[in-house]
Amino acid sequence: MPFLASFSCLWCGAPHTCRAPDDLEGWAQLCSSCLGKAGDNTFLRFRLHQAITDRGRAAGGTTAEVAPPAEAQEATPAQESTPATASDAVPVVPAASSDPEAALIPYYEARAGEYDDWYLRRGRYARGGVHDAVWNTELDMAGRWLDGLPIGGEIVELAAGTGWWSPLLAAKGTLSVYDAAPATLEKARDRLVAHGLRAHLHVRDAWAEPDRQVDVVYTGFWLSHVPRERLPAFLTLVRRWLKPGGRFAFIDSLPDPQSSAADHPTPSDDVSLRRLADGREFTIVKVYYRPDELDAALRDAGFATADVTTSGRFFVLGTATA
Repeated sequence: MPFLASFSCLWCGAPHTCRAPDDLEGWAQLCSSCLGKAGDNTFLRFRLHQAITDRGRAAGGTTAEVAPPAEAQEATPAQESTPATASDAVPVVPAASSDPEAALIPYYEARAGEYDDWYLRRGRYARGGVHDAVWNTELDMAGRWLDGLPIGGEIVELAAGTGWWSPLLAAKGTLSVYDAAPATLEKARDRLVAHGLRAHLHVRDAWAEPDRQVDVVYTGFWLSHVPRERLPAFLTLVRRWLKPGGRFAFIDSLPDPQSSAADHPTPSDDVSLRRLADGREFTIVKVYYRPDELDAALRDAGFATADVTTSGRFFVLGTATA
């Protein structure tokens, strides 16, 4: 994340103004009080380590990215299904946050327990028999499309969320599952263990610089959280992840009014107001890229081939070769 001299704390929502341009608070976008709690909280600890990395890079140094031991997990059938648990405290981000991109991590950290309701059309996401039948058909279509891709070897899943797609990917190769929200990563770990599958799980921001080259990178519903002006940079980052001939695959959202919860306002200006079941609100980045936009952006980023299509109403399906 960029340095902000003034911001609303990502964890408690309190306003904070930095005293100097090298203050860690401005790089972590956490107030001094919350930054001081980083030793006891997985999300705060992750933000602290990322802030140290970002500040070092901005200063022209070579500060390495550090992941605390508690944030690196391996999901295997032999392990207990209960992961190391983050603090029970829940971040509060005002709906009128001045940085919808910065609100993404606290939003998904808070939403982890109800995230799968979206996939399963439960509660506020149930939109009636006709719409839900189409949704379920297209979700199945998207899964069959992903399963049919010729992918294998070492696979990286960025911004994996609760790991809805992770079991499918783990069955095809050696999978590393990354997400910046520890609570969603714990759900992904539980899902993999329930399927009897092995994967490596780490708290890691999708924007973190690649540390190796792999055969496949996959993102599910992440590109729509990348602001338009940053899409070229993210696709170039994905290209750096991939070996020559490696494949990028993604599934994302089409702008259908029946896709989101019944009490969510219609997104506009590439942002969306999201409400949780307990009434809390977050304003986040949500960009509905057209298939032709993504096709052109992939080719501009240096991919040799690109194929972007849709499932019909709800999903964009895309793949590109480095």
